[in-house]
Amino acid sequence: MSQSGQNHGIANDDPASLDLSALRAERETLRSREDAVSFVRRLAQGRIDLVATVRANRASGGAESVADVVRSAVGPAPSTGSARPPRDAEVSADHPLVSEFEAVSERLGFDDLGSLDLDGLDRLHSGLVDFEAAQSGLRKALFDRIDALTAELVRRYKDGGASVDSLLQN
Repeated sequence: MSQSGQNHGIANDDPASLDLSALRAERETLRSREDAVSFVRRLAQGRIDLVATVRANRASGGAESVADVVRSAVGPAPSTGSARPPRDAEVSADHPLVSEFEAVSERLGFDDLGSLDLDGLDRLHSGLVDFEAAQSGLRKALFDRIDALTAELVRRYKDGGASVDSLLQN
């Protein structure tokens, strides 16, 4: 459960009540879902930064084009600071969450970034921040559940309720 009281469509069964195959399957499903959420969240963060940079340029009277602002703003990628090891993840461009993000961006006017006035840039920025915040909440809920499932798997391996040999049989 997330702090908002919503479970974001994430099961909240006691992991100890799941059989081993269901436990592993749910964890893998949630990892794939988290991959998509993290990917879209990073896209949103990039667009938020871009909109903020364009807005700051406009507010200061700068006449640079969006392309010039992007060229001057691009620097090294920041570290995510995550304690989790990186995982290879492939999220397709037609993934429903990517499609949702693109629809939100389009509705807010991202495709017309160069022609938005300051109020339009503020609305775009606010909408992207709201979208990113929702994805951050979902990501936290996913990690909480993945961690609970992983802890149950570890417990079973330690207690003998599951064996490493069973992994090799698949």
